[in-house]
Amino acid sequence: MGNNFKTVIKPQKSTAKLSLQCNRIADNTTTIRSLDWERSRFDIEFGLRNGTTYNSFLIEGEKTALIDTSHEKFKDSWLASLKENINPHSIDYLIVSHTEPDHSGLIKDILELNPEIEIFASKVAIQFLESQVHRPFKSTAIKTGNTLDLGINPSNGIHHKIDFISAPNLHWPDTIFSFDHATKILYTCDAFGLHYCTDDLMDRDVEAILPDFRYYYDCLMGPNSRSVLQVLKRLKNFPNIKMIAVGHGPLLSHNIELWLSKYYEWSQQRNTGEGYTAVCYISQYGFCDRLSQAIALGITKANAEAQLVDIRASDPQELSALIGEAKAVIVPAWPSKPDAALQGSIGTLLAALKPKQWIGVYESFGGNDEPIDVIANQLRSLGQKEAFAPLRVKQTPDAKTFQQFDEAGTDLGQLLNRKKNIATIKSFDGDLMKAMGRISGGLYVVTASQGDGNDKRQGAMIASWVSQASFSPPGLTIAVAKDRAIETLMQVGDRFVLNVLEENNYQKLFRQFLKRFPPGANRFKGIDLIEEAAKGGPVLVDALAYLDCIVKQRLETNDHWITYALVENGNISIPEAKTAVHHRKVGTSY
Repeated sequence: MGNNFKTVIKPQKSTAKLSLQCNRIADNTTTIRSLDWERSRFDIEFGLRNGTTYNSFLIEGEKTALIDTSHEKFKDSWLASLKENINPHSIDYLIVSHTEPDHSGLIKDILELNPEIEIFASKVAIQFLESQVHRPFKSTAIKTGNTLDLGINPSNGIHHKIDFISAPNLHWPDTIFSFDHATKILYTCDAFGLHYCTDDLMDRDVEAILPDFRYYYDCLMGPNSRSVLQVLKRLKNFPNIKMIAVGHGPLLSHNIELWLSKYYEWSQQRNTGEGYTAVCYISQYGFCDRLSQAIALGITKANAEAQLVDIRASDPQELSALIGEAKAVIVPAWPSKPDAALQGSIGTLLAALKPKQWIGVYESFGGNDEPIDVIANQLRSLGQKEAFAPLRVKQTPDAKTFQQFDEAGTDLGQLLNRKKNIATIKSFDGDLMKAMGRISGGLYVVTASQGDGNDKRQGAMIASWVSQASFSPPGLTIAVAKDRAIETLMQVGDRFVLNVLEENNYQKLFRQFLKRFPPGANRFKGIDLIEEAAKGGPVLVDALAYLDCIVKQRLETNDHWITYALVENGNISIPEAKTAVHHRKVGTSY
């Protein structure tokens, strides 16, 4: 991310909340981009700072293919734009990269306009679509190695031939990539995308979009890093990619090597070869998909490896191998009356479990879940170790629910890495670490709050690696460990409060926020707060002073994020008092 902090450039804003952009991007190739300027939440409830886009594409050879549609909220404008470019009856094929509603929301409308269109998608995607559109349609199941020949465009003689690449778990189990040999464009849907709404069609401003590109990777692709590396190997068969046509954000054409290398670098960092957690889910059942992603995200934040496993879609042999080789296995509550195929997959999963594996169970909120305690007891009887207490979901999952699942994943990741971390500490030179420990710092409590009501998420942590970083405007830096729960609430554009602890009155607050909290616990129970004094989060009544801050940039180190923030407001309660100081004996811990 560079060695210097730089202010993130906000995208050019449209006056409309929803707008459309239609552009020719290559020979016989057009994109229709649906610009959602003010969307603030996506998928596993991670916040969006800059909105998002939903991108679809038309390729015209002798025959015509449409790649993906758009979100249902764009129905009228998107269909009107499509009709301006082509008669829907002239579209021969609809390539469905994957079936998440933000890309497939208008498939039913396309079929109503052109019932003869043939859908090309993965086998799993076609199964999903059959339950989504509720009408018959022509289809061809595709996988790596299959091709679609669109023929020669009669106006310019260019021959469009498309190769398909299976890309499961990026980030749904049904994902495929498409590569047009004529234009050298790779269509990747969610992979390599970013939630960044801008009128800029292409990736010209790397510094502006890189933080969102990384944040998107961490939230959606990081928990699937093993799958990312597998797909990157397959892309070596296509060395002359001129553009990556993503499903979200600006298209990537100016810095392709950078984006590919970043995915490889970040995925390699997460794949240590020291074992992984198989986070299982049942596709299109309840909230399984999103809840499993939240657990996987938490695991990867603790520098442990996760592998999402779709119980429904996985081949029995593959499922057995993934479960049997895992250090830990996370299992959803399955339907009380599963269909025969799913029942078989559940049996395969249970048979593949090994003694002494860590195992966790979560409720899917699918409407007819098998009781979670019945499943947990069944697993205990097989001799498994409990990774965390069963995660119960009693209502439609909200932001607090996803935060709880994220934190459960982080706790598991820390548990799995305990021996490795101890060994790392012991490997350090003793005198060096004693010298490092002499670097002292103040004592602070960082608090953060986002959302309202049931969507309100809060976090807090003790901090001592804090320093003023600029005079004008006033700014500071905080080092936040990657596995801190509050790290999710301290992305670029987020707000937080730095509470300064007073040297003669800090012990209660220090003990409160230094202890470990179970996932989803109220960190502020028993603590006097002022909720409205600052925008970023609660102010502690017993704090010496507080600073209300907004994150402007983050610099990555091996195990921490160095967060640079501007101070927007602040106050001091005891002018003559001094800040509590933290002295360490060694530099291997706080």
